[in-house]
Amino acid sequence: MEADWPKGYKMGRRPLITVLDRMIAMDLLKTLLSVWTVIVVIVVSRKFIKILDKAVEGHISNDTLLTILGLKTITAGISLLPAATFMALLMVLGRLYKDQEMAAIASAGGGAGILYKGIFLLIFPLSIATFGLSLYTSPWAENRIQKVMNQDEQSSDIRGIAAGKFSEYSRGDLVFYVESITSDNKMHSVFVQDRKKDKLSIVTAEQSHFEDLSGGRYMVFEHGERIQGQPGNFDYVIEAFNEYAVKIQEKAISAHVTPSARKTSALWASTVKADTAELQSRLSLPLGILLFAFIAVPMAKISPRGGIYGSMLMGFLIYFSYGNLSGVAQSWVIKGSIPAWPGMFWVNLVLFAVGLLLLANWYGYPWLITAIRKRTLT
Repeated sequence: MEADWPKGYKMGRRPLITVLDRMIAMDLLKTLLSVWTVIVVIVVSRKFIKILDKAVEGHISNDTLLTILGLKTITAGISLLPAATFMALLMVLGRLYKDQEMAAIASAGGGAGILYKGIFLLIFPLSIATFGLSLYTSPWAENRIQKVMNQDEQSSDIRGIAAGKFSEYSRGDLVFYVESITSDNKMHSVFVQDRKKDKLSIVTAEQSHFEDLSGGRYMVFEHGERIQGQPGNFDYVIEAFNEYAVKIQEKAISAHVTPSARKTSALWASTVKADTAELQSRLSLPLGILLFAFIAVPMAKISPRGGIYGSMLMGFLIYFSYGNLSGVAQSWVIKGSIPAWPGMFWVNLVLFAVGLLLLANWYGYPWLITAIRKRTLT
């Protein structure tokens, strides 16, 4: 009795994406999102503390605080994608070993190629997305951060005035005290001390407010007294006034843009070494994701009985070594200690060589030597 195969038993083909591929890709996606979220929250929380310090000092306004935090989250999230991907890969592969799923895959004839197929089903599109994020989104966010902070720095000497407390600006040379502030932004019982070199000026007024006039922005004091002189001398000048206006000196906004905030097209056209190093750093992000995926598969086999976290220690060691070497290589490119090209990419070549050694250890060196001999002899 023969079975009725519509296309013949041996004519059936495996689907392009198998159930195992989907399982590995979905498990990796869930783990990656979890790990990436945790790392970004930790790193951004530390950055937020520094931003709050600048806000307390008056260098950043409360209106732009959340804007800067959001932009910092974007840049941090993009730069941490390789680390999160590497950790997620080690966790997923370690879980496969712990649950004996790797033994089942091996017994069915599956090897590193089967794992790479399921992993790169997610990693390849992720690296393409990271390429766009690193080359376009990240510099846009950095540029916005610098513009917002420069604009806030311009008006830092008049920000943060609060009722019932002394507010210091210009490194203590300018001191404000306001007893109360009404809903129409008028300040009552105002005290201002302004020190310029050896001269001291003290203004007291019943009330004051900010006013935009043709010559710029002014602080207008009403019904008060101004005392001006040099401490230690008796030649003070005392003036009473009904209205007294002081122009708010605006700081010049720096036009300098750091390489991290420049457009990628400008970096391509530039011959400055710092711009070349920044361009290589952006290109290293998507390339790093591919390389970490390449070495994660054989690395997980080093300690299969270690479970999920069996290879995490070595993974941290490799990642931090890669990150430090990349930073050193970038500084060498900027200083001109090494040629601009390949520049930082020699670190990626070292990481690729490490992956090849781990993959050779996966199959075993005797097997590789035998396979190479067979191919050369035939």
